[in-house]
Amino acid sequence: MRAITLSKYGGPDVMKLQDMPRPVPEANQVLIRTVTAGLNPVDALQRQGTFRMVQPYTFPKITGNELSGVVESVGSLVREFQPGDHVMTRTGSEQLSALAEYVAVDQDFVARAPQNLPLSDAAAIPLAGLTAQQALGPEHLDLQAGERLLITGGAGGVGLLAIQLAKLTGAHVTTTASSAGEELVREAGADHVINYRDRKISEGNERFTKVLDLVGGETVADLMATVERGGAVVSIAGPPTPGSLAEDRDLSKPKAALVRAVEEILSFKIRRSAKKARATFEFFLMHPDGEGLARLASLVDRGKLRVTIDSRYPLDQFRAAFEQLESRRSKGKVLVEISD
Repeated sequence: MRAITLSKYGGPDVMKLQDMPRPVPEANQVLIRTVTAGLNPVDALQRQGTFRMVQPYTFPKITGNELSGVVESVGSLVREFQPGDHVMTRTGSEQLSALAEYVAVDQDFVARAPQNLPLSDAAAIPLAGLTAQQALGPEHLDLQAGERLLITGGAGGVGLLAIQLAKLTGAHVTTTASSAGEELVREAGADHVINYRDRKISEGNERFTKVLDLVGGETVADLMATVERGGAVVSIAGPPTPGSLAEDRDLSKPKAALVRAVEEILSFKIRRSAKKARATFEFFLMHPDGEGLARLASLVDRGKLRVTIDSRYPLDQFRAAFEQLESRRSKGKVLVEISD
């Protein structure tokens, strides 16, 4: 089967399209014929080796984190799915493998694709949708009706879904975007838009109960001047906080201690700033969740959640797809079409 593989950690040049063995599903796995794979910023970070300390790869490694497709076959313990089902999934973070013609995935990570959405578009939901859902949910921000939420980088794949999910909770949503992305974020439901090219967030008089940071960098420190006392900032792009990278990973005690020490150092300044602001700061990585995906699919079918596609590329033009992803100019999701 054809697949996009990594030959080692590095830049775009370490990726190539090559033939790889077709996977055979284990007892608890679903074999999916991939129709479309979604691209995400984390794809580039994984390729660069950002997480190699806690998640080393053996090469060649098939890359990609999310897909939509058709069930080809199922393992002996699978009861919820059968051949022919239209499904979507966020693959395991150690497995990856979404950018391939066939992928075997744990059944607990799989959900039926929305019926009111083209199957090719469903690949835009898993990683971005679950990230937004989990960040806003009780495990992290626990967003409530009436709270004032700031989402940085609202015109991206995660941001556009997070705006919609936040509005469904009854929150007031402010987001940052450029003038090119303003129409998109307003269509998603944003109540107020800050043009990040015009000013820093802290230069205005807005104050927020909670913040979902999707940008990272210098933006993170600026956020602490805008969050109210007792508020919370959750980031998927800022420095990792203690326990965030090694959570649920089978690491040796020495390696776990080393990872935690690195997390302590990298996030020291921002955690100190949060403490001064009488707020909290947390970095998190989403986890695959078939049940969560099913809830997102239900929202799509009920007309309460829509996806925005930035661009589509055939498999043999994957380099152009990654170039668009890494340009940081995409509005919505970048998709790679694997098969019909």
